[in-house]
Amino acid sequence: MLTSINPKLPMRNKAITKAYYYNLGFEQLGDKEYDGYLMIQKDDIQIHFFEFKELDPKENYGQVYIRTDDVDEIYKFCLEKNIKIHLNGSLEIKPWEVKEFALLDPDNNLLTFGQTI
Repeated sequence: MLTSINPKLPMRNKAITKAYYYNLGFEQLGDKEYDGYLMIQKDDIQIHFFEFKELDPKENYGQVYIRTDDVDEIYKFCLEKNIKIHLNGSLEIKPWEVKEFALLDPDNNLLTFGQTI
């Protein structure tokens, strides 16, 4: 039986990635550090990152869709923290009846937060 999914995304610089996601409210998962690997968690969401120093962000198509029960609060949090919202990802209700918005992390991984309406 499947119980969860933990996406693995590329990162060029662990310290920069960690700082970005900590600013979003994520924390380190576990108490061990690993060279070239980062595991973070917020609530029941885990995201893993692998080091890819040669990554060209313009050629990165990493994406994660995160379901939430309060997309308005997360959007407000991001605005208050001056976290840049994706140019085409402002908070809106989509035709598929989901209210969502999107962010791009420092390596161009797309994070979309959505709530069914």
